[in-house]
Parts: sequence; structure tokens; C-alpha cells
Amino acid sequence: MTYIYIITFIFGTLIGSFLNCLIYRLENKKGFVSGRSFCPKCKHKLAWYDLIPIFSFIFLKAKCRYCKKKISWQYPIVELATGLLFLSIINYQLSIFNFINLAFLFFAFSLMLVIFIYDLKHFLIPDKIIYPLTVITLFYLIINCQSLIINYLFAGIGAFLFFLFIYLISKGKWLGFGDVKLALFLGLFLGWPNIILSLFLSFFIGAIIGIGLMFFKDKGLKSQVPFAPFLILGSFITFFWGERLLNWYFSLIF
Repeated sequence: MTYIYIITFIFGTLIGSFLNCLIYRLENKKGFVSGRSFCPKCKHKLAWYDLIPIFSFIFLKAKCRYCKKKISWQYPIVELATGLLFLSIINYQLSIFNFINLAFLFFAFSLMLVIFIYDLKHFLIPDKIIYPLTVITLFYLIINCQSLIINYLFAGIGAFLFFLFIYLISKGKWLGFGDVKLALFLGLFLGWPNIILSLFLSFFIGAIIGIGLMFFKDKGLKSQVPFAPFLILGSFITFFWGERLLNWYFSLIF
């Protein structure tokens, strides 16, 4: 059993390395299907030993081997986060192992992590990520969850309309239209009633962090704060621990 976790973690870090490449190429409007990896600063093509997830960053002391400029901490953080996410997914799936489910979850969580990082850096959710993610999720539901598809469609459309309402009444000041599109995907991904818990956690975490930023960094109410990372984080928590949180909450009431 241990070897499954080790292989999964290594595989996750390798996917995380690819996600870093994907993020960079999206930022610079480059194709990500072909072409070797290179240093963003000096453009030198990187050898395989420069691309070992996490370890290359440590061995190179966070500097490019060729130009000696600093490597962003984003790279090892994304690699480590992807490895840990994949470990969580495999642990979640072991009792009901299904290759299609596993492949879909790896795919969905990987692109959710890309959205998390990209919106955090650029206040933007790339259409090249959210559209394929939503379409493939819909196809997955049609193929794999036919008996429950109404549940997921209801959650997706409900979340979409709720965020669209906020977007329209605020004229885009409270959240961007990318968040509206992300809400549709999250509803399809989580279903009902998990989407409710996810949105509650997202707004709660966003409020706490927003207040903290205002207090410690003297940010005013008009300061821009990306909301997609909170939506993604709320969805992660709901997916892995939502049932436990709901049971704990209802145990307090009843």
C-alpha cells in the first residue's frame, strides 16, 4: 500500500511541474503542447536534471543553473501541492477505486490548482482552462453519473445564476464574470447540497482574509482581491471533508 502512495506523490509532483509550465505559457500566450522547457529569465533550455520536481529547486538553491537568477517559489509550491492533492485523491478513492473517476479527479483538481494560482497572480480566470474543464466535467457526468445528473445540473445552474445575479447588480465590481463561469463548474463538480457548503466556506474564508488584509496591510474596501482562490479552497475542503463538517454541524443543532 505504501508504494501506491509513493508513486502517486511522485506522479503528482511531475504533473505539478507541467502545471507550472502551463501557467507560464498561459501568462505569455505561448503554446503548451510542444517545445522544451526553458528558464524564464535567460531562456536557456533546461536539461532533465534541472526539472526534477522540488529537488532541483533545493539542489540549485532556488537559482537558475545558467544565469544564477532566482527561481520563483511558485514552482516547488505547486509541485508539492499537486503531489499532496493527488495523495488525498488516491486515499479518497481507494475504497471505491475506479480508473475513470481517478483520472477525472486528477484532471479536475490539476486545472483547479492552475485557476487558483493564475487568478491569485493576475486577477483573471483563463477561458482556455475553465471552458475545457466545464465541458469535460459535463461529459463525465453524462457518462458516469446518469442517475444523479439532475442533482449536479441543478447545483451548477443554481450557482451560476446566483453569481450572475451578484455580477449584474454590482456591475462587475464585487466579482468578475470569470467567477460566474467558475461557479457553474463548481456546481457541476460538487453537486447539491455540497455546493452550498462550498460557497459558504468560500465567502467565510474570503471575509476573514479580506479583513486581515485590511487590518495588516491597510487595504481599503476598494482594493481588489481575487475570489477564485477562495472558491477553489472552499471546494477542496468540501470535497474531502464536507460530509464530516456537515455531520459535526448537525450534531451541534440536534
